[in-house]
Amino acid sequence: MSRLRTFIAVDPGKTIRDHCIALQETLARAGVEVKWVEPDNLHVTLLFLGEVDERDLVGVCRAVSSVCQQHRPFELSVQGVGCFPNLRRPRTIWAGVGSGSAELVALHQELEEPLLALGCYRREERQFSPHLTLGRLKGDGHTEQLSQAISRQENWNGGEREITELLVLSSELRPAGPIYTVLSRARLGS
Repeated sequence: MSRLRTFIAVDPGKTIRDHCIALQETLARAGVEVKWVEPDNLHVTLLFLGEVDERDLVGVCRAVSSVCQQHRPFELSVQGVGCFPNLRRPRTIWAGVGSGSAELVALHQELEEPLLALGCYRREERQFSPHLTLGRLKGDGHTEQLSQAISRQENWNGGEREITELLVLSSELRPAGPIYTVLSRARLGS
């Protein structure tokens, strides 16, 4: 039985994606070595499941669909830029979620229980914080310029869109970067 690296996410749509690409290009001018997320791979992760047995995927997709039916579509806005763990030691650069954040947190929390029951998920220690990962630093050098560039984007706005579905995706790791495949789409109730 094969296993698939699986996660549940929201597609930010073309407008937000285009704004994020422009932001990546702006931040890249800081000259720090960053592995930028490919445009097609930009997303908001709700839950990362890790390696899931293929036979368990039907249950995962059903659980996501069931939870989605209890939630209405909502507006998602992407705004602000930051990094984990902090500006002094940037490792991961992200774009924040404004409106829609509460809905994403609620979906995350409601998805945890059925996925824990299926044995396909381990609850994370850190609190869920909705964001789009823009890039990951490759080394430790000269992060001051990057930190300054991020600080200058404090009021950055990436646009908004209506979220009508969640995606269950697989991720195949390759040297050039991951390849994502949509395993199922779960529509939010109306």
